[in-house]
Amino acid sequence: MAQRKRGAQVSSKKTLSQTDVARLLQDPSAANRADAAAKVAAAFSGGDMGDKERAIAEDIFHAMMQDVEVRVRQALALTLADAAVPRDVALKIANDVAEVAVPFIEATKALDDDDLIQIITNQTADHQVAIARRKTVSGKVADALVETRNEDVVATLVANDGADLSPTTMNRVLDTFGHVKRVATPMAKRPALPLDVAERLVTLVSDKIQKQLLETHGISSDLTAELVLQTRERATVSLLDGSAEAPDVHALVDQLHKNGRLTPTIVVRALCMGDLTFFETALARRAGITITNACKLIYEHGEDGLARLFDRADMPANMLEISRVALETAEDMTLNSRDDRNRFREVMLERVLTRCENQVDNDNLDYFISKLGKLAAAQVPTASA
Repeated sequence: MAQRKRGAQVSSKKTLSQTDVARLLQDPSAANRADAAAKVAAAFSGGDMGDKERAIAEDIFHAMMQDVEVRVRQALALTLADAAVPRDVALKIANDVAEVAVPFIEATKALDDDDLIQIITNQTADHQVAIARRKTVSGKVADALVETRNEDVVATLVANDGADLSPTTMNRVLDTFGHVKRVATPMAKRPALPLDVAERLVTLVSDKIQKQLLETHGISSDLTAELVLQTRERATVSLLDGSAEAPDVHALVDQLHKNGRLTPTIVVRALCMGDLTFFETALARRAGITITNACKLIYEHGEDGLARLFDRADMPANMLEISRVALETAEDMTLNSRDDRNRFREVMLERVLTRCENQVDNDNLDYFISKLGKLAAAQVPTASA
């Protein structure tokens, strides 16, 4: 059999043999060192080593992580990414140059949140993006990533469904990158989106539409503002499906009020779509009273109580009768079809349009008729094939 020439690579077996060691000593090229590193790491990852062998392997890892050749350290890091390596080894790899560290950071379970935050603080944007790509990202780590204010990092984080983003964190993201499409779009697609965050996204889109109308089509600013307001309010009401938790609704109402968007129209439209919690909270906020006191005026003091609340909340008089009919309908429907949300809304709108024809202005009339048509269509059974 012909002998291997000096310079030939070590064998392709996954474990390091005595022959491999001998040839590595004879020809310590970068390629052979990288191959040897991968084989030692593979044997370590396999879990078949005893305590003494593992200790020796760890010493080898420390030595190889000092190798000047990136490819050697890279081979070691790639093979150890899924292994239960000691924390000091993991930190050494994770703080290496990006070519070595990134694949390891994305996959390893050997680093805790404090380790990851330290890497975010001290390493490059590539390291930060790798952390943002991890299968799971805790709220603590997500906050540290948002603090970088790096668009690539934040866009990657927001697009990661495994990242734990609190409402506060989401709002901080929108504060900085709300107008950036590659951030706002994945934010809108997240599986759990608080109402106040969703409303901010609606507003950001509406503002963009307004700018386009002004710049592209030369529509007057007053008309543009009116069109955008209508679009925004319709979209905001559509966020309310009647199943949102009260704290989420309260946060949405507070945000709308703070930004001057808690209009009488949006309050009454929400009521007519069956969202009583929003209606109660919105009137309380506009009137500057507690929700408990607002509810007493709505439900316990008859027509006079609601009228007094409307007056204090600076609500238009023509919307009072609409609200009375809607509240009466909601009470009637409670014991019947409240669980059928579409049917509930359909009956609500039919009664409002029938009994309050003179009180409903053109904009709300168009809105209610459009909603009623969509609800009626939803009730029609799909024809069988």
